Amino acid sequence: NHGGGPMPLMGKQPEVANWCKEYGDKFKESPPKAIMVVSAHWEEDEVVKVGGSVEHDLYFDYYGFPSETYDYEYPAPGEPTVAAEAVRLLKEANVKVEMDTERGWDHGVFVPLMCMFPEAKIPVVPVSVLTNQDAKQHIAIGQALAPLREQGVLILGSGASFHNFGYFRAKTAEEQEAGTKHSHHWADWLEKTMTSKNLTNEERLAALGDWEQAPSARACQPPRQAEHLMPMFVIAGAARGEAAVTVGKKTEEDENNADMASKWAGINTLVMSQFEFLK
Repeated sequence: NHGGGPMPLMGKQPEVANWCKEYGDKFKESPPKAIMVVSAHWEEDEVVKVGGSVEHDLYFDYYGFPSETYDYEYPAPGEPTVAAEAVRLLKEANVKVEMDTERGWDHGVFVPLMCMFPEAKIPVVPVSVLTNQDAKQHIAIGQALAPLREQGVLILGSGASFHNFGYFRAKTAEEQEAGTKHSHHWADWLEKTMTSKNLTNEERLAALGDWEQAPSARACQPPRQAEHLMPMFVIAGAARGEAAVTVGKKTEEDENNADMASKWAGINTLVMSQFEFLK
């Protein structure tokens, strides 16, 4: 969950910013060789794009925020060598792929990284998702990229497990209650599927590939609006279907401390799931 636009950086979503910081702190003693970020905010039609420039601009792909939120900088370098290896692996797996040296880093890349790794020292390689929102194809993309984890690359999926703006902006108690119930049904299924050690790797990936059949799945990720779920499938594929662990679960204290901006966005009641693959 990378939050809403720049709000984690503005102090408007402290629960997101704090979790990202805590997660980044885990790597202080042993930082990754590079960070690959699969961003829900970079969609391409048929060809996966991999960011391969050494230097970059930021792409402020949000609107209506204070002027200072368009002045952020995140000067971490790119890593063309890792990008080239990613392109090679994807081509080897018959995935259509191209290197991109022009596009700036969107907020799905720079917002969580500014919270996780504010020193901006670790090289970054952004990767797109596809507009077809085909879970099985995104799992296959992740499987092709799996060897990068063994080379010391941290692969992050930047999106959101719940992404229905109708419920984010619910105006009535009935609408908010409906969204909350859907988010819990979906989160329960997602957590069991991602973390259960009773599933084989193949069973887990097959279930994720058929995610639309899960309880409340389409209420939480509406048709043609599920781009924020695609990074999760890439990450699951990169882990080769191993069981994940749940991270960043909100506590009762988090709920009580949620500010009004978070409450407006529904983040204090709608469940957001986050996972990590340790191997």
